Amino acid sequence: MRVFRRHSAGATDDTAQASPGAQSPDGPAANKQPRSPAEAAKGRPTPKRSEAERNRRQPITGARPGARSGARTPRTPEDKSRARSDRNRKYEAMRRGEEWALNPKDRGPARQLARDYVDSHRRVSEYYMYVLIVLLVAIFLRNKSLQDIISPLVIVLVVIIVIDAQLIRRQLNRLVAQRLPGQSARGLTMYAVLRALQIRRFRVPAPRVRPGDTI
Repeated sequence: MRVFRRHSAGATDDTAQASPGAQSPDGPAANKQPRSPAEAAKGRPTPKRSEAERNRRQPITGARPGARSGARTPRTPEDKSRARSDRNRKYEAMRRGEEWALNPKDRGPARQLARDYVDSHRRVSEYYMYVLIVLLVAIFLRNKSLQDIISPLVIVLVVIIVIDAQLIRRQLNRLVAQRLPGQSARGLTMYAVLRALQIRRFRVPAPRVRPGDTI
């Protein structure tokens, strides 16, 4: 003889609430999977790598097809001609010594005075470039007799340049103190020596005075 127990309605409801898995397997709870912490933080599922790369390669809205970011607009022949004319005009003005066209290292009355001082004298260091060309040719000739005199000649040339630099420094400092009182002579010695080592016809700005002229 079987004994049937009768459960109360309250007990049945408690059991159903305590065991959500006892519901139908076709319910919505069975289809949901727990989300990862990254998805929960972003509020959306993490896209696949292929989808992310495809999205990055999409063109920017409003950009022209095939246009590169930051690409410069091609210049027309008129623009190139105008730019070339401006460069030539500035170079000619720089050769004439016009202040607006000079490089920063050439600007100022002290630099102008240093150029005039160097250009008004004939110095041994002015022929440095010619001697250097001769030495280079002698090195490539590989002549034994020439090789024997190259090293002493280089030493003599260096000594002459050092002595000439000291004379330039002393005389230029005295000249700046007389003509431009209060002006700094810092860097003038190196500036004047480098100009003295250049061939006269290639000096920029071009010399305003000739050797022997009074400045």
